[in-house]
Amino acid sequence: MTYRAGGPVPAGGGARSVRSASSSPTGASGGTGRRAGAAEQVMSVLRAAVGGPLPLRIRCWDGSTAGPADAPATVVLHRPRALRHLLWAPGELGLVRAYVRGDLDLDGDLFAALDLPDVIERVAHHQPVGLAGRQRWQAVATAARLGALGPPPRRPVEELRRPKGGLHSRARDAASVSHHYDVGNDFYRLVLGPSLVYSCAYWTQAPSPSYRLEDAQRDKLDLVCTKLGLGPGVRLLDVGCGWGSLALRAATRHGARVVGITVSREQAELARRRVEQEGLGGSVEIRLQDYRDVDDGPYQAISSVGMSEHVGGDQLRAYARALLDLLAPGGRLLNHAIASVRSLPAPTSKDRPGFIDRYVFPDGQVLPLSATLDALEHAGFEVRDVEALREHYGLTLRAWVDNLREHWDEALTHVPVARARIWLLYLAACALAFEHGNLTVHQVVAVRQGDRAGSGLPRTRREWIP
Repeated sequence: MTYRAGGPVPAGGGARSVRSASSSPTGASGGTGRRAGAAEQVMSVLRAAVGGPLPLRIRCWDGSTAGPADAPATVVLHRPRALRHLLWAPGELGLVRAYVRGDLDLDGDLFAALDLPDVIERVAHHQPVGLAGRQRWQAVATAARLGALGPPPRRPVEELRRPKGGLHSRARDAASVSHHYDVGNDFYRLVLGPSLVYSCAYWTQAPSPSYRLEDAQRDKLDLVCTKLGLGPGVRLLDVGCGWGSLALRAATRHGARVVGITVSREQAELARRRVEQEGLGGSVEIRLQDYRDVDDGPYQAISSVGMSEHVGGDQLRAYARALLDLLAPGGRLLNHAIASVRSLPAPTSKDRPGFIDRYVFPDGQVLPLSATLDALEHAGFEVRDVEALREHYGLTLRAWVDNLREHWDEALTHVPVARARIWLLYLAACALAFEHGNLTVHQVVAVRQGDRAGSGLPRTRREWIP
């Protein structure tokens, strides 16, 4: 299946195939390299934009094609406006706008279409991707010949403008979280599966019909509970509790008493319903609450899973200090967070928000592990264990892509097609970022030392995590 503005449509051999050259409309070049109407000219612009050759095929609005006939994926430009998006935003943002608006499609193997290592590496290191200087003037000339010049195309309504309020104020954080999470619980259930866990799974076995995403997510929840030493009566604060899956598992399997907090109304509503359905009202409380407003410590354990990315680098030390203050002496914190593999250059005033910041995670920030460790230690924690799960996240993201593809038509009954296209692109691109080693994810366990610097942990990791 391919995933166009109208949903999935057959494309020859299925999700990982493209139409052959013989099925192209009249006027196609067949990949011979000779001029083929708009396609060859557009190909030259895209090569300049990405800074190298494209192992893809191009098909344009006039029926012309360019590129290898056996390419695993085809970029389809339905109308000249697709090129105009790139002229007015000459980089990833222009291409994303054209895709979200339905002016550009990716036929065939989605991962092959996005798997351009040089481009991924440049984006990961905040290096420019797009047209500059003379290249841009050449692109303008090409666009003029193709009738693509004109005013800036209308941006997709899903693109977030500059958020209101001070960065990481309570109101702005709540709005940013709402932008990402409050797009419909039914949509998230289709993408995430029945576990409703929106973070990296823990694959103790290879994916198979007998070991699926929900099994790996269950194993991740148990891993978190084990690392935190949860048991009957242990009081757990789950910061950024999502739809309540960790809270439910901690209570039912490990006997913990849990307070889960989120600033997403839709998450809180569904989590509360799940607690009621499970008859856990005496063990689990779900609050619509900012972590800065929690004042009923101490807790013996705190989990922060996929939360600290929303906090921001400037606030990370204050976040760590707030959690330390809520933790009892001898208590444990588990911080599960995406991290950059290498330290990234500090943003400058010239930096503009890209695809993920404008469409997916406004105000989110991925930091290197060293920044997290520094914040925890500066707050007074003792870091006891760090585990990297990078390969696990690649598998998780590909499973989410498969879920969205499989349930595409149903997804479109819950969200606009543009939103579904954004998520398909986002999940696939992130999978490649983890697989290429530009992003990773860590579970960090830290303790607030007790009497005589007691950590409460076993002497060996084998005793701790069987």
